[in-house]
Amino acid sequence: MDWGGLKVGVSVRIQRSDGRIHAAIVSGLNDEQESVTVEWFERGETKGKEIEVENIFALNAALKPATQASHAEVQQPSAKPSRPSMAVPQGRSITPRDQESRNSLRRSSAKAVPTAKSRPTIVPPAQNGDAAPIAPPAAVEAGKKQAIPASRRRSNCVKEVERLKQDREERRKRMEDEKKRRVNDPDFEPGNPNWDFLQMVRAFRANLDIKTITNADPIEDHQICVCVRKRPLNKKEMAKKEVDVITTPDKHNTVVHECKLKVDLTKYLENHTFRFDYSFDDSASNETVYRYTAKPLVETIFERGMATCFAYGQTGSGKTHTMGGDFKGKDQDTSKGIYALAARDVFKLLNSAAYKNQDLIVGCSFFEIYGGKVFDLQNKKHKLRVLEDGKQQVNIVGLTEKHVTTVDDVLKLITEGNRTRTSGTTSANQHSSRSHAVFQMILRKRATRKLFGKFSLIDLAGNERGADTISSDRQTRMEGAEINKSLLALKECIRALGRPNSVHTPFRASKLTQVLRDSFIGERSKTCMIAMISPGSSSCEHTLNTLRYADRVKELGPGDPGVPGPSQGLSAIPENSRNNSLSPQNSDLQLLATQNEGEVSFELLHFHEALQELQEMEEQVVEDHRSAVQEMEEMVIVEQGLLEMTDEVDYDVEAYSSTLSDLLDKKIQKWSDLKQKVDTFRIKMKEEEIASKNIKRPPL
Repeated sequence: MDWGGLKVGVSVRIQRSDGRIHAAIVSGLNDEQESVTVEWFERGETKGKEIEVENIFALNAALKPATQASHAEVQQPSAKPSRPSMAVPQGRSITPRDQESRNSLRRSSAKAVPTAKSRPTIVPPAQNGDAAPIAPPAAVEAGKKQAIPASRRRSNCVKEVERLKQDREERRKRMEDEKKRRVNDPDFEPGNPNWDFLQMVRAFRANLDIKTITNADPIEDHQICVCVRKRPLNKKEMAKKEVDVITTPDKHNTVVHECKLKVDLTKYLENHTFRFDYSFDDSASNETVYRYTAKPLVETIFERGMATCFAYGQTGSGKTHTMGGDFKGKDQDTSKGIYALAARDVFKLLNSAAYKNQDLIVGCSFFEIYGGKVFDLQNKKHKLRVLEDGKQQVNIVGLTEKHVTTVDDVLKLITEGNRTRTSGTTSANQHSSRSHAVFQMILRKRATRKLFGKFSLIDLAGNERGADTISSDRQTRMEGAEINKSLLALKECIRALGRPNSVHTPFRASKLTQVLRDSFIGERSKTCMIAMISPGSSSCEHTLNTLRYADRVKELGPGDPGVPGPSQGLSAIPENSRNNSLSPQNSDLQLLATQNEGEVSFELLHFHEALQELQEMEEQVVEDHRSAVQEMEEMVIVEQGLLEMTDEVDYDVEAYSSTLSDLLDKKIQKWSDLKQKVDTFRIKMKEEEIASKNIKRPPL
C-alpha cells in the first residue's frame, strides 16, 4: 500500500469520537488492516487509537499519495467554510421553480455541515457559460467511500464479530451432525452424559492389540517389584454411568484416559501411559496377582531373607480385597486373599524335603498403625511401644506373636484382626481402612527361637487421606499427616533398597518405616508394591496420583541415572536448615523433605515437625501420668497404715506428722512436675494447630 507522507513519527490531525480535532503522532502502520495507530498526550497520560487511513488522509490532505492527490484538488481550509451555492446563467431570471430547487439544495447541505474531515471541493465551470452546482461535502465523501472496497471499511471489531459468528455457526453444524449420528447409532444411550467419552475410549481400544497377562507368562525375579491392578466398575459407578478410563494393552503398560473439555466445551481425551513390571486388568483373579507378586517372595524368607508386600491405593480401590479376600456383606472370605495364599505356600515349603531339616516354626503377629501409634490386633488393640536399642534394632514391646501350625490357624488370626481393625465410612467405601495393617509371618529356629526370616504383608491406608492435613479436626489432621508422611518415607526406603551404597535411609521419619526397618536392609531383602486403581472416571485424579507414586518408586531403581550417589545422604540437607539438636525423627523428616522438594513445602515440613514433637510429648505425658498414678497407689497404702496407727491410744504423733508431711511433699512435687509437662503439652497442641493453618492448599 502507498502510504504517501505517512510514516512513524509524523504528526497528523485526527478527529475524536466526540468531534474534537487535535494533533497526534503516528506510532504504527498496519498494511493488512490499512489502518494507522496514533498516540497523543492528554491529562498526564499517553493515549492511543487505531484509525483507518482514509480518515487520516481526509484531515491531512498534504500527506496523501501522489496518485490520489492528482484526482481532485483540495481547497485549503478556511476559518469559516462557505455554503455551497447554485449559479444562475446570465440573462435568465429566477423562476419559482428555480427558487424551490435552491432552497432544497440549501436544506440538504445544512444537514451535512462541512468539517475539517469533509471540505467543499471546487468544481470546474460547465460549458456554454453555465456554472454547475457545487456538490455538498457529504456527497463527495460518499463518492470516495463507494470506491473503497467493503473489506477496507470494516473495523477490526466488526471482523472479529463476524469470525466468531462463523465459528459459532460451524460449531452448531457439527453439533447437529453429531446428534444425527447419535440417533443413527444403535449403541447410543440417551441417558448417558459420558457417552461421547465412552465412544472415544472404545475407538482408542479398537486400534490396540490387547494381550493381557496370563498364568502362562514367565515369572521375573526383581528385588523391587512394582505392579498395578485395576478393579472392575462397582455398582455405584455403573449406576452413575461412569466411563472405564483404564486400559491395560499388555502385561507391562497401563493407559489412563483423562476426560477433559476445551475452552469451547469440545470434549477430548488426554492419555497417560505408565509402564510397570506387571499390569493386571479387571479380569485378573487374586490367584493370578499373587502368582506374580507375593509368591516369589515366599522362598526369600526360607533363605534367611526379609520380604515385604504392600497394597497401595485409593480408598475403595480393592486393597483389602486383594490382601484379605472377598467381602460378602460385612464378612470377609479370608481364604482367597494374599494372606491365605502366602500362608499355604509357607507351610508347603516348610514341610518340603528342602527345608524340613531346618527345624523351623512359624509365628504370626498382626498389628495396625493409626495416627503414629501401634496397636496389637491380637490383643484387643492394646497400645504398643516402639523402641530402638543400642544396636539400632527396632523392637515392638509387648507385641503378640502366636505360634501357628496350619493354614486355618492363620485364617482365624486374620479374621479376628480384621474385625478389630480401625475403619470408617466414606463416600467411596463403607469399610474404609483408616490405618496401616501389618500382618507378619515369622520363621524361627525351634530350639533357639532365633529369627530366621520374616514375611510382612501390609494393607496401607487410603492414599487420598493424606490430603487431610488442613482439616479443622485435630484427629483427622493427625491421621492424614501420618499417612502422608509414612507414604513419602516408604517411597524413600524402597528406593534405598535399590541403592546398596546409600549413606542414610530415613526410616525414622514415620512409624511404618520404623517398625519395618529390618525389611529394608540387606541384599536378601525384597519388596513388592501392588498399586490398586479404580477405573471410574470420577476417580481419575486419585488414579493418576497412585500411578505417579508407584512410577516414582520404580523409576529410581538400580542403574537409573537419576539415583543419588553415595555422597548424597544427610549432607543433602542445606546448611541453613540443619540443627544438630534435632531428634533423629526430625532429622529424617528434613532429609525426607529435601528428597521430595516438589511434594513437601516448608510449611508442610514445619507442620510435620510440630506434629512429631506433639506426639513425643503426648507419649511422655501419658507415661508420667501412669507412673504418678502407680506411685499414688503405693502412697495410699502407706497413708492407710498411718490412719490405722492413729487408732491406737498412745501412737507416736511425731512419727505420724513427719511421715504424712513427707508423703504430701512427694505428692505435691509429683503432681507439680506433671502439671508443668501438661502445660507444655497444651502449648505444643496450639503450635500444631497454627502450623496446620499455615499449610497452603495444593493446586488442583
